[in-house]
Amino acid sequence: MSSELFETVPTSDSAVLDEPAPDIAQAPPARKFRGKNKGKRWTPGGDTELAVIRLPLDVHDAGTRHRVEQLYSAMWSVKRALQRDARDAVDAYWAGDVRRGTDAKAWRLELGLSREGMERRAYRHMEASRHLGHHVTKALVMHQADEVFETSVSRHLFPDTSGRRFGRPKVGRWWDYGRIPGRARSHTTARKWETFRLHGALAGHLATYRHRNLDLAVVTPEQVAALPPGKQVLEQLHRMPAPSRPAGRIPTGERTPKGAPKTRAATWWDHTGALAVVFAGGAGSARGDLVLPVRLPSGSGRWPRLLHFLNSPEAWHKIDLVRRHDASAPGGWAYEAHLMVLAGGYASPATKARRRAAAGLERVGGVDGNVSNLSIVSFPATFDPADGNVEASRVELTNEERVALEKARRSERGRKRALDRSRRAANPGQYAPSKRQQARAERRQAAGLPERDVAMPGGARAANMAGVPEQAYRRDTLSAGYRLNRARLAEAAATAASAKDHRARRIAERIVSRHGANLTVEDCDIRVWYRLWGKALQATTPGRLITAIARECEKTGGRMLRASTFTTKLSQTCFCGERVTKTLADRVHTCPFCGLVGDRDMVSAALGAHVRHGDPDDPSTARLDTAQACNTQILFTQGLQEALSSQPQRGARPTRGRTHAAAQDRDIHGRRASARRNTTDRYRPTPNETRPASERHKAHVGTTAHAEKRHPGAPSPHGNRTGITPALRDNS
Repeated sequence: MSSELFETVPTSDSAVLDEPAPDIAQAPPARKFRGKNKGKRWTPGGDTELAVIRLPLDVHDAGTRHRVEQLYSAMWSVKRALQRDARDAVDAYWAGDVRRGTDAKAWRLELGLSREGMERRAYRHMEASRHLGHHVTKALVMHQADEVFETSVSRHLFPDTSGRRFGRPKVGRWWDYGRIPGRARSHTTARKWETFRLHGALAGHLATYRHRNLDLAVVTPEQVAALPPGKQVLEQLHRMPAPSRPAGRIPTGERTPKGAPKTRAATWWDHTGALAVVFAGGAGSARGDLVLPVRLPSGSGRWPRLLHFLNSPEAWHKIDLVRRHDASAPGGWAYEAHLMVLAGGYASPATKARRRAAAGLERVGGVDGNVSNLSIVSFPATFDPADGNVEASRVELTNEERVALEKARRSERGRKRALDRSRRAANPGQYAPSKRQQARAERRQAAGLPERDVAMPGGARAANMAGVPEQAYRRDTLSAGYRLNRARLAEAAATAASAKDHRARRIAERIVSRHGANLTVEDCDIRVWYRLWGKALQATTPGRLITAIARECEKTGGRMLRASTFTTKLSQTCFCGERVTKTLADRVHTCPFCGLVGDRDMVSAALGAHVRHGDPDDPSTARLDTAQACNTQILFTQGLQEALSSQPQRGARPTRGRTHAAAQDRDIHGRRASARRNTTDRYRPTPNETRPASERHKAHVGTTAHAEKRHPGAPSPHGNRTGITPALRDNS
């Protein structure tokens, strides 16, 4: 349809475009849409920074929680309908070869594959459903349509900077729907927020929930921020009451022609008490405003950050309502308000001082990442020994971290086994009995005993000849305990991911503080590593570490550059410029030309400091400056040899003590009967890349069983490993 017809199309979804046009005299009036802004549109400055703070919301009140759940249900209905419309419109777009070849843009506009088209689709869905007007507003619906267009339609129709396009739009799941996008406040009109609004003040929150032991002389947020960490500031109730809307009349400061002072009715903009997120509700809602109290940290150590984000209401920009799974929260969901402010992220005075010191180091370095560790070597920016020495560091899991990781893995396996038992007990007809259960049934039948009912079969899932389950897993009956354990498993995974992020940030701070903010790393595809050493990578997370280091370099004023492995070949090159071929099993660099002996990863990291880029944004333009590398080897002869060989890698059998999960020998008294002899093999860390996937105790796709062709430098296989292929050659 044309753009003119698009504006006059009926609001009902049953309208057909090819129907004859109605009589002009009986045609309904054309719908009017808000036109373009007549005033100058506000845009943030080029140097304006954005930061987000998460504000937990209290939804213990049953009525408030019910309204929030209804709001999410209504918005999910809108998003699901828009996703289906986007999928159908995209299918029609690709099916129209002639129209797409003639004028693709006009064809997209005719199908409504634009931001404005998706917004008008959302308006029609809202007008066609009466109940949506009781819960949502047109502003929420509009921004939900914008999100669907950006995340589903735009990324599918148009490629990104790398030339990649995403797949066909799909309809998401209810359990994954966690964010309701809000609308940014107006920066040209005072007191104009069309969706979620934050009312109150940090000083008012302090006055409302002031701790009984707080010094009476401390009355302002600035004074609280100056307190040492560990002081109790707030005393918030477990069930926080919602603030009341201001009532009465407020003087405006003006006077009538007769000289009487003018007043106006009080609104939420006059609220200066405790912080709360307010939503005006749907257009047809008669239950008043939805008020969600905000819960702030009660310790004084977090108040400098709160002061940075919440003490300047003019910098508040936008609020999104977010929910996340929480088994301990009422209703199974925890709700947060993500407040975006027009300011940079918070950095403590100690962090600022550390970054200033790191920016003044004037060093360049290289980073080499592999499966089990991260190696960093840096030199003075002038490559002059008088300006500094060679610095080398290695990041790997400590013994304590390995023990904690194994404990977490055992707990995760226990939860997954509990989930499997619960599913089998609730759906016994979908599983066959195990071999032990079948043998017991045969013995009872042979002995003439009655057949025993199997409450929880332990066999395989009932499936057809193709291996497809007869009943989909989503149709199984799930108990309340199953859902609770599943939620706890998801929370444990989220907690572990957050802990890994925190560890990566701390490591990145130490690395940049020692080696400077100008580093170079090889541009590797870690997805290939996960196909070979997935479990080891989940423990060490080299990609997470490299990302954290790159972010810390940018905040410090430097940058981490990426170098292509095809143009540099750092792991196959020596400082003297000669090519030294090594396999993945060769962990020691030994150059037959210059005699340099050092750790393979340390040599690669040291060579990374000598990489030069034609275009810093293009890794393929990276080249190794062999002349500078040779000069460095001559100038730093003593220190370079010590730095490259002073960081031994952890071997295949580290000495880290025996835990209760390790198997004991058969001749030791009191060994665990359930432990296997090769139990420690499963818990032992992967020694870098020395054991490719073909040498593990479980056969993988594409492996061959030729033990006699094992590379002489590879470690000896265990007794239960039979299929070993030739060692992979590292051509990077």
